[in-house]
Amino acid sequence: MIRRFTEHPASVNETYFQHMGMAFGFGSKMLVGSIACFLHGLFPWVCLTRGSDTVRVLHHRMVSHRTVRPPKDATTVVAAGD
Repeated sequence: MIRRFTEHPASVNETYFQHMGMAFGFGSKMLVGSIACFLHGLFPWVCLTRGSDTVRVLHHRMVSHRTVRPPKDATTVVAAGD
């Protein structure tokens, strides 16, 4: 059971608590971006770029700066065209 709490965080080189902090950070930024999008929907002159800025920043942080280790029991799979 404990493995379920540690396997995924370990695959991205984080401890359980580091991963929780990162997830809470992403979630809070997504929540703010979501609220900005709803406000923009109601009042089109408000929060003109906040939603897209939030997506751009989070994508950069998550994808461009991530180090992923394959799970210990994973087999190597080569995608078509690689």
